[in-house]
Amino acid sequence: MAKRFLLVDSDVLPDVFMKVVRAKELLASGAVKNLSAAAKEVDISRSALYKYKDKIFDVSETKTVVAVHVVLMDELGALQKLLRIIANFNVSIVTITQAAPVDGTAAVSLTLKVKDMIGDVDSLVDEMRKHSFVVTAKRIMQDV
Repeated sequence: MAKRFLLVDSDVLPDVFMKVVRAKELLASGAVKNLSAAAKEVDISRSALYKYKDKIFDVSETKTVVAVHVVLMDELGALQKLLRIIANFNVSIVTITQAAPVDGTAAVSLTLKVKDMIGDVDSLVDEMRKHSFVVTAKRIMQDV
């Protein structure tokens, strides 16, 4: 039988499901060391956490990563200036890949965590394009 996934408003779910989400957040952040400590912290049984931990996911957490492709002029400080623009939007960088410069330009691919972003991704890309050291900038992937 194929797996079936449902998108359900958390308000209608039993409290244990949201506690599992919170326990997983605590584990991911390092606030607790193991599943037992996470279960104790959120006041659920270890067995409930083990039962549901691989079955419950916070969809809002998956909508926080985007990819952007930028071609920069091969000039001193161009990447640092680009990173400053990104920081001004309160965006975290997950990955950066920069190709070797060819014909005076260098391609940079960025994966960005935009959960706490000031503004939106289109505004960020537009801001990148305004600068003379940026040849092109575009979003290459929708929210993941």
